[in-house]
Amino acid sequence: MESSEEEDDFPTHEWITPQSKVDAVYQSNTEKGIRKLCCELLDLKDAVENLCGNMHSKYLAFLRISEEVVEMEHELIELQKHISAQGILVQDLMSGVCRELEEWNHANADSDAAEQNSQICETQDSLLAETEDKKLIFFENIDVLLAEHKVEEALEALDAEEKSSSELNSSDDTSSTEKFSYKSAFLKRKAMLENQLVENTEQPSVGNVELKKALSGLLKLGKGPLAHQLLLKAYGSRLRKSIEAFLPSCSIYPQTYPSTLSKLVFSTISLVTKESGLIFGDNPLYTNRVVQWAECELESFVRLVKENAPSSETVCALRAASICIQASLSHCLMLEPQGLNLSKLLLVLLRPYIEEVLEMNFRRARKMVLDLAADDSTLPFSPRFVAPSSSIEATSDSLFTDSGSRFIIIVEDIVEQLTPETISHFGGSILTRISQLFDKYVESLIKSLPGPSEDENLTEQKDAIHFKAETDAQQLALLGTAYTVADERLPMAASRIWNTQNESKEQGSVSTENAGSVASNIIEFKEWRRLLQHSWDKLRDHFCRQYVLSFIYSREGKTRLDAQTYLDGKGEDLFWGSDPLPSLPFQALFSKLQQLATVAGDVLLGKEKIQKILLARLTETVVMWLSEEQEFWDVFEDDSAPLQPLGLQQLILDMHFIVEIAVCGGYPSRHVHQIASSIIARAIRTFSGRGIDPQSALPEDEWFFDTAKAAINKLLFVTSGSEASETDEEHIVIHDEVISDSDDTASCASNAESSDSFASANMGESESPMYFTDPET
Repeated sequence: MESSEEEDDFPTHEWITPQSKVDAVYQSNTEKGIRKLCCELLDLKDAVENLCGNMHSKYLAFLRISEEVVEMEHELIELQKHISAQGILVQDLMSGVCRELEEWNHANADSDAAEQNSQICETQDSLLAETEDKKLIFFENIDVLLAEHKVEEALEALDAEEKSSSELNSSDDTSSTEKFSYKSAFLKRKAMLENQLVENTEQPSVGNVELKKALSGLLKLGKGPLAHQLLLKAYGSRLRKSIEAFLPSCSIYPQTYPSTLSKLVFSTISLVTKESGLIFGDNPLYTNRVVQWAECELESFVRLVKENAPSSETVCALRAASICIQASLSHCLMLEPQGLNLSKLLLVLLRPYIEEVLEMNFRRARKMVLDLAADDSTLPFSPRFVAPSSSIEATSDSLFTDSGSRFIIIVEDIVEQLTPETISHFGGSILTRISQLFDKYVESLIKSLPGPSEDENLTEQKDAIHFKAETDAQQLALLGTAYTVADERLPMAASRIWNTQNESKEQGSVSTENAGSVASNIIEFKEWRRLLQHSWDKLRDHFCRQYVLSFIYSREGKTRLDAQTYLDGKGEDLFWGSDPLPSLPFQALFSKLQQLATVAGDVLLGKEKIQKILLARLTETVVMWLSEEQEFWDVFEDDSAPLQPLGLQQLILDMHFIVEIAVCGGYPSRHVHQIASSIIARAIRTFSGRGIDPQSALPEDEWFFDTAKAAINKLLFVTSGSEASETDEEHIVIHDEVISDSDDTASCASNAESSDSFASANMGESESPMYFTDPET
C-alpha cells in the first residue's frame, strides 16, 4: 500500500495515479539520458549507412563522367583533323580558281574586256534581284508554316534550303552584308522551329507519336543532346504522375505496394531504353545518360519504399521489404538484355533498409522470447517436446507450458515472410540473427533454473522471472525442450533458407555480378549448427554446475564431499564384508545419478542421446570441481592435518569409481578419465610431500579397477533388490541397511528398472556415442 505522503504528492482521481506523474517522479535523469543517447546512436547509424550508399552511387557517376570526358576528347581530336583536311581542300580549290582566272584573262583580247565586263555586271544585277525575291518568298513561307505550327513542313523546307544554299554552307568570313543578314534570318527561323518542337515535347498531354516526331525534328536540327534530355524529362514526368496517383493506396496494400512501385519504375526505365535506342541509336553518350537517369530513378524508388513502408518492427514491414527485393531484382534481371545492369546498385541502396527491418523484427522477437519467461500464463514445456513423466503429477494449474513451440512459431513467422531473392542475398545475416535469438531464449531458460547465476545478482532480473524449474523432472524437461528446439525444430524451421540457397547455387539464377555478394551472405550449415550447439552448451553446463554444487554443499555429515572424508582414516561404513567401498559422498553421487537417470528415462523418453550427454557432463563436473577446488587441497597441504595411507588409497578408489560410473552409464568417459588421472597424480604428490610413500602404501592398479567395478555391481544389485521408499528422501545402500539422507529430492527408484535406466546402454558398450554437443571439444 502507498503511504499517506505519497498520496499527498500524487493527487488521484478515482484512485488512479496518472502514469505520466509516476514516470516524472521515478524516472531518473540517467535513464532519460541513456534513452536519448540510444536514439541518437541509432540515428547516427542510419545517417552513416545512407552516406555510404550515396558515396558509392556518386563514385559510380564520377567514373561514368570520366569515361564520357575521354570519349569527348577523342571526338574533338577527330573533328580538328576533319576541319584541317577541309581547310586544305578549300585552299587548294581557291588557288586553282585563281590560276584559271588569270589564264582566262590573258587569253582574251583587251578590246573585248570592257564589253564583257558590262555584260557581266548586268547579268549579276538581274541574278541578285531574282535571288532576293526567292529569299523573301522562302522566309514568308517559313513564317506562315511556323505561325500555323506546321513544324514538319517547316523542318523539311529549312532542311532543303540549307542543303541547296551555298551561302548557308559557306564558311568564308569575308562574305558580304547581304549574305550575313540572310544567314542570320535563316538561323532565327531555325531557332523558332526549335522552340516550337521543345514546347511540343513539354505538353502534358503529348502522345508517344507526337513526342517521337518532335524529338526526331530536334535531332534533324542538330540538337541531339537536347532531344535526349527532353526524352528523359518527358518519361520522368509521366513516371512521377503515375507514382503520385498510386501512393495514396500504399496504406491499403502495405505488403505488396513495393511490387507495384517497382513495376512502374522499371517498366518506365525499360521503355526509355528502347526509345532511346530507336531514336538515337547506340551512341555511348546517350546510353550513359540513360544509365545515369535510371540510377537516379532507382534512388527515388528506394526512398519512396522507405517513406511509405509500415513500421520497421512489424512483420508486415518485413514482408514488404522481402517483396521489394524479389520484385525489383526480378525486374533488374529483365533489363539486363537491354544492357542495363542495375542489380548491384539496387542492392547497395536497399541493404540499409533491409538490414534495419531485419534488426527491428528480431529485436521484437527477442522481446517476445523474454516474455516467454516473464508471463505467468505461459509455460515452457509441452508434450510435443518432452514425454510426460510418470513421476510428475499433472495438475490443472501447472507452472509450465510450451515455450519451445512458441519460440519456433516466432522464428517461423519471420522465415515465412522471406522471399527467395531475400534469402539468397540476406540468408547468412538472417541465420546469424536466428542463432542469436536462440541464445537469448537459452538465457531466459537459464534464469528459470535454480542455483547461483552470474546474472541473478540483479534485483530487476530476479523480479522478471515468474517461474522456476524446481524438481529434477522439470529441469530435465526444460533441457529436453531446448535440445529439441536446437537439434530438430529450429533446423526444420530454417530449412527453407537452406533449400533456397542451394537451389540458387544449383540453378545459377544469380548473375555473375552479384555472385560475390550472395556468396558472402551464405553461412555453412555446420557452422550454424555449431552456434546453436554452443548456446545449448551454456544451458547444459549451467544445469550441471548448479546440480553438482547443490549436491555437494547441501549435504551434512558423512555424505558431505570434503577433504575430511580422507582424514578420518579407516571407517566401518567403507567396507562391505571384506571388500572396500567408495566413500559415502561418492556412493551418494552414484545413487543421485541413478535416480536422475530414472527420471530422465521418463521425462526424456526416446531421447537417449541427451540423457547420456547430461549424465556425462554431470560426472565431468564433479571431477572438475574436485580438481579445481583449492580449499579441498589446502586441507591436505596443511601440516596440522593428519594424513594416512588409507586416505590416499580411498581417494584413488573414489576416482576409479567415478570413472566406472561413466563406463557403466555407457557415455563417454575419456575426459572423466583424464581429469581423474590428474587428481590421482596430484594426490600422490601431495601425500608424498607429507612423508607417505605411495609405493608401499598403495596396492596395484588392477586392485583399484577390480574394486571399483565390484562396488558398482554390488550397489546396483542391492539397489535393484531393495524396496522403493515412498518418502521424499534419497537413500544410499550400504551393507544391508538404508542410510537416509536429507536431500529434498524425489526418491531413488529401487526396482530392477533403475539399474537399466542408469546403464541405458549395455555394459559392453564401450565406444563413446555421437554427441549433439561433444563435452570434450
